[in-house]
Amino acid sequence: MNYHIVFCPKYRHKVITGRVEDVVKLTIQEICNAYAYTLIQMETMPGQLHIFLLAPPTVAPTDIVRKLKSITANKIFSAFPGLKKKYFWGSGMWSRGYYIGTAGNVSAETIHKYIEAQKSFRKTFYVNRLIKKF
Repeated sequence: MNYHIVFCPKYRHKVITGRVEDVVKLTIQEICNAYAYTLIQMETMPGQLHIFLLAPPTVAPTDIVRKLKSITANKIFSAFPGLKKKYFWGSGMWSRGYYIGTAGNVSAETIHKYIEAQKSFRKTFYVNRLIKKF
């Protein structure tokens, strides 16, 4: 099954940047390798994470998300202990909610385009917002 998964850091903190972003990407790839998921595409944005992957139909989608969230949070908090103290006050890194949708071969290309569009839309939105302030 192809799954499009989206989740965000708690309180929508924009922490997925720089070295944190590198750790997130590497960890997601490691999780996919360890659990026999095929990572099709991944986009990180400061306040959200889009993952498009292929997983066996015997694996529950909630289990996939649980693994992704818990393992990445543990790795990030181990690598950046100050991040937990500054932004997450002893709680988990990811917000409780998430989006997960299934996709067949026909809509896989649509999801690729959507993920790419999200990144460019956010850049355009924030640049326009900054221009209006001045």
